[in-house]
Amino acid sequence: MTAELTEKTNRYEGMLADALGAAEIAVPEATPLGETAAEIREMAQSYLEDGRHFREDDDPVNALAAFSYGYGWLDAGVRMGLFSVPEATDLFTVE
Repeated sequence: MTAELTEKTNRYEGMLADALGAAEIAVPEATPLGETAAEIREMAQSYLEDGRHFREDDDPVNALAAFSYGYGWLDAGVRMGLFSVPEATDLFTVE
């Protein structure tokens, strides 16, 4: 595994873990949008776990893909207004 791939995989794992810690569901959870937000959070958490499993199996390419995909799901949910995030964060592509 190249040093660049290792660094990027570690960085994306950290970004996804931090993003999951920072994003809070911003819509009532008993509504269809709240259910969607909960599903997005669950998907992102699952991709974090999958990525860690891939890395343990010495599969850094799929680990990076899982971390990236999970982060993308969560970032999309933030952009859609399903999650609230701290204003002082640079984890998400909100304006």
